[in-house]
Amino acid sequence: MRSFPPQRIICLTEETVETLYLLGAEDRIVGVSGYAVRPARVRKEKPRVSAFTSADIPKVLALEPDLVLTFSDLQAEIAAELLKAGVTVMGYNQRDIAGILAMIRHLGATVGQGEAAERLADQYEARLATIAARTAGKPRPVVYFEEWDDPMISGIKWVSELIRIAGGQEAFPAQSDQPAARDRIVTSDQVIAAAPDVILASWCGKKVRPEKIAARPGWCAIPAVRDGRIVEIKSPLILQPGPAALTDGLDAILAAIQDAVAEVYA
Repeated sequence: MRSFPPQRIICLTEETVETLYLLGAEDRIVGVSGYAVRPARVRKEKPRVSAFTSADIPKVLALEPDLVLTFSDLQAEIAAELLKAGVTVMGYNQRDIAGILAMIRHLGATVGQGEAAERLADQYEARLATIAARTAGKPRPVVYFEEWDDPMISGIKWVSELIRIAGGQEAFPAQSDQPAARDRIVTSDQVIAAAPDVILASWCGKKVRPEKIAARPGWCAIPAVRDGRIVEIKSPLILQPGPAALTDGLDAILAAIQDAVAEVYA
């Protein structure tokens, strides 16, 4: 790192972009992922230098970053190439709510905004606790979260945890503990057997088609399909392990579950 705190930061995923904006450190950002949409003004203010599993390395290097922020093994090759070029790279790998909060605190400390990051994380923790207390002891509809449609991939751990906080019962809790998507693949028969009351879907990079979900063979018997409770949650709200998931993403899950509770247990 050429300077501390770093003054020229490139974020190759969405959640670190949003976190830096929330911490008032957006002036440090000199490049972002093409998927960064929060806050909306980021698309006008910051140059895009990457997708998710690929990056424009010459463009990244031309921006002379002090620090490049990456996420998970899926960006390991990008990180390695940048490290070989002499760039300081920091990779996060948060897969649950505790990891999201730790990322916020760590990133805040890294950019010299430790106290602000602590306050932000504390606010999220308090909100999560309040919602969990409000839904405790109430009927819990079964919720199937679909992260991808072909193959069908169930939700990762932070999504499973948010479903629980919002008052739902995760259809595939064992799979949610698996960080790799390939280990969260489920079959059509498994979903039918789980009989979810609610289907939440967020297909990264493409629009969810509820009618296609409903038309799957045998799925007409699933309560969520039979009663029309198939809800899309936009991927920027729930598939990035950062502030969006803990706020708007949770709110979307909460709304879908509350509607289901009102109908199923009326």
